[in-house]
Amino acid sequence: MSAPAASAAPSTNNTAASPLFEVQGDKPVHYGILLFPGFQALDVFGPLDVFNSLAMLYNYPMRLTNLAAAPGSVTTHHPSTSTLIPAHAHPLSRFSENLVVDRTLEEQLKFQESTKDGARNEEAIDVLIVPGGVGVRGDVAAEIDFIKRTYPTLKSILSVCTGSTLLARAGVLDGRRATTNKRAYKWATSTGPNVNWAAKARWVVDGNIVTSSGISAGIDASYAFVALNYGEDVAESLADSAEYVRWMDPEHDPFSKRWNFS
Repeated sequence: MSAPAASAAPSTNNTAASPLFEVQGDKPVHYGILLFPGFQALDVFGPLDVFNSLAMLYNYPMRLTNLAAAPGSVTTHHPSTSTLIPAHAHPLSRFSENLVVDRTLEEQLKFQESTKDGARNEEAIDVLIVPGGVGVRGDVAAEIDFIKRTYPTLKSILSVCTGSTLLARAGVLDGRRATTNKRAYKWATSTGPNVNWAAKARWVVDGNIVTSSGISAGIDASYAFVALNYGEDVAESLADSAEYVRWMDPEHDPFSKRWNFS
């Protein structure tokens, strides 16, 4: 499919009513995904499938880099799960997925913070995707520091589920409206006392930061992100190709009621 010019998305709960970056520029839009042990699988693979399809079906220049604190691979399993959340996994269970790391956080920071002849480094990422998962309750000091140092160099951040707690602890959500997983809402919101948390929202757009509610909400937030930056017609076509029924209203959040927050 040919890539139409991105059109401005209608404002809902947004403070961004026009594209956050140029999608047909001279250089690819460089996406980075922040990985850590115990990331939630759908927080990562849901948005990535949306963007995979966008790159495959439309003629947009795009790149993806998997980022983590250490080289090698990162697993959805966290060795301290039972101490971080109430969990009752069978002791014989060995069910998890691993993603290969393309670049460490320290390596990426060098690209983010460097310029060549006053120009942005070609290896710098433009959009950072931040998933949630049980791992956000562990030692994530490196990830928080990475977000804090990287945010001023980014064009946008998309966080899913409790990934917003990493943004909150990095200080980038201070004074902003944001949302998070409703089952974990009490704990999650405690990580950002200066954040204007939305107890009833499927996703929230505030400036160049998009935050979603729990897990599957990241898919709807990703389609909304595509609509904002690449056009609603593109987002609709991608969802139809995936045979996915989108939640179109960002304020529609039955899980807020389910977990007694509305």
